[in-house]
Amino acid sequence: MMWLTLGGGFLATLSTVPAPTAECQVVITIPAAYAHLVVPQPPGQESVALSRSPGTREVKRVITLPAEACARLGHPATTGRDGTPTKPAPGRSHPPHPWLSTPKLERITTVKPTQPPAPERPAPSTKRTPRPTRGETAASAALARLGTPFSWGGGAPSGPTRGIGRGANTIGFDCSGLTLYAWSKAGVTLGHYTGTQFRQGRRVALSDLRKGDLVFFGGGNGDPTHVGLYLGNGIMIHAPKTGDVVKKTQFLKSSYYRSTYRGAVRPG
Repeated sequence: MMWLTLGGGFLATLSTVPAPTAECQVVITIPAAYAHLVVPQPPGQESVALSRSPGTREVKRVITLPAEACARLGHPATTGRDGTPTKPAPGRSHPPHPWLSTPKLERITTVKPTQPPAPERPAPSTKRTPRPTRGETAASAALARLGTPFSWGGGAPSGPTRGIGRGANTIGFDCSGLTLYAWSKAGVTLGHYTGTQFRQGRRVALSDLRKGDLVFFGGGNGDPTHVGLYLGNGIMIHAPKTGDVVKKTQFLKSSYYRSTYRGAVRPG
């Protein structure tokens, strides 16, 4: 028999009774006022007896414990894993166990479900987005100006401006004004003249064109008369002429632009 302290000066006693399986049964005797702390048993499986103190009742309850708990209580299972009966070693039928030195009586009416482990968060990606090239930056700047009116002499690093001559009444870009604006966003300064831009960079073959390269047209053997900014797949963005707007053109499939093509330059 063992004693449990419940608090408030009350004691409970524990004793074990034989069980026909690997489990064991524990009889716990507690004051009736603490009976709600233990799982209620079906009618007929509990008894009430008067304690030594008049006017106070004690309640006995039978609790079934699994084999592992029986071993911890010093009460070995009555059968082994193979089903054969086991006997306690002589002189060690109910040895004391350190766990019993500080018993804890807990409500065992329900068992809380085990919380599933929190899902692991994927490690942050260390892959960096590649920075755009200067040509890609220039192309993006030009595309942002689609639909801007053509203005002869118009355009500056800051954006569309009022032109000169026949463009004096229009705020917009001419062809070289658009390309100098676009490349200024990539940190490259170009002159506001098609012939000047034709010499401001490295010449590249038609088969090696990259986004942002300048493509030139017209002028015979002299300075080119028109410039656009290459976007890829044979398409350029440019400011064509008075009365038109900044637009995209498939120049490699255009009989006019294909026949007047003069070459390409990569600024910077």
